[in-house]
Amino acid sequence: MPNRPNLILITTDQMRGDCLGVEGHPVIETPNLDCMARNGVRFTKAYTAVPSCIAARAAILTGLKQESHGRVGYQDGVTFNYKNTLPGELAKAGYHTQAVGKMHFHPARNLCGFHNIELIKDHRIINEQPDDYYVWLKQQAGYDANLVEHGLNINSWVARPWHLPEYLHPTNWVVSQSIDFLRRRDPTKPFFLWMSFFAPHPPFIPPKVYFDQYAKQDMPLPYMGDWADKEDLQQNGLITDTFAGKINKNALQRARAAYYALITHIDHQIGRFMEALDEYKESKNTFVIFSSDHGELLGDHNLFRKVLPYEGSARVPFLARFPEGMDIGKNIAIDKPVELRDIMPTFLDMAGVKIPGSVEGKSILPLCKKGKTPWRKYIHGEHGAPFKRQIANHYLTDGKEKYIWFTETGKEQLFDLTSDSGEIHNLAQNPEYKKRLVYWRNILIKELKNREEGFSNGKKLIPGKETVDCLKHIC
Repeated sequence: MPNRPNLILITTDQMRGDCLGVEGHPVIETPNLDCMARNGVRFTKAYTAVPSCIAARAAILTGLKQESHGRVGYQDGVTFNYKNTLPGELAKAGYHTQAVGKMHFHPARNLCGFHNIELIKDHRIINEQPDDYYVWLKQQAGYDANLVEHGLNINSWVARPWHLPEYLHPTNWVVSQSIDFLRRRDPTKPFFLWMSFFAPHPPFIPPKVYFDQYAKQDMPLPYMGDWADKEDLQQNGLITDTFAGKINKNALQRARAAYYALITHIDHQIGRFMEALDEYKESKNTFVIFSSDHGELLGDHNLFRKVLPYEGSARVPFLARFPEGMDIGKNIAIDKPVELRDIMPTFLDMAGVKIPGSVEGKSILPLCKKGKTPWRKYIHGEHGAPFKRQIANHYLTDGKEKYIWFTETGKEQLFDLTSDSGEIHNLAQNPEYKKRLVYWRNILIKELKNREEGFSNGKKLIPGKETVDCLKHIC
């Protein structure tokens, strides 16, 4: 079937759903992604069910809910051993499959159905098993070249420009290797390429030209809920990789500038790749999805990193660009709640490949073609945190409202996202919203009824139970 479309998945790591120019962001510039949205479909209510790296990638890889793929928090070192994977199913159907960039599988060299992976693992001082980028960097810049000479922690809010020439940046490397795959691929087969950027995940180290673009701009203020800790009496903001705290005003300005700079850098490199795709005459027959594994709180409510279920952390960008000639409109925005598990069935549907019965996500193609097709009513998300139990949580959202339950304390939050997208006002104690609170609580009681942690007995939620990062069936 020579006319089967090529498939490209482009993901970033830790990119907020609102960090697109087309979303109306007051500062950030993303011309190539905006163009993709203008020429395709943008999902304005896309979420990650578990807002951290490993679980999110398991959802992309398998099309499963977190209860099924088993990763309900962050735990490295647990083998990826899934019968049906997106690249595996496509490979069996005759696709040439390639991944470039950050995968966060275990073991690191686990192919998970890909024919080949060009790998970036992380930014650490000690790299006992050098990844492909690390080896290439030393070949290009000399044996003494070091990825971490910038001195920044991989979860830090501290920011500074990249210390080496731009072409050596991990973002450029991902695109260079992806373009080289276009040269080396089997021309008799359609291809599936997962191009996975490490950025804008910390360290916040954009090339200087991009950092300078934002460093002196007036940044939009972070959202600050009336429920947030505004005092930080424990001075957690002095911890450079903190989850919560009040940091120095200038440091926050630099962090936000560097974060936006990393995204614009990615955008320009995506433009570079799309030009190459066109030059190889594959652009017209290629289906592209762009998304992220989770977001970044970036100072909202004096919070940082991910894990928590607020919009900055849990909502992600989600764009789809279709092959030429498909009967799908352009510049369409859809507000149905989609999730990362929908990526696998969407690609299989586009390729005409049978979707395994295990898959729990849904193809977005009917939504893009018809718009009014039946769809899920809500998304259930969560994050366990045995290391920091007070932030362990579950959340439910339909994109219009969001309900949050913290498992350690039983604290509840309810937000009207339609009128309060920044989650400023917690409505859980507002008598006018009591029925909505009970409505969402009852849904979560049913969702958690048979979970091993004992969060629900089918009649009420039970706080204080021990949380886990992985469910027993995979650990």
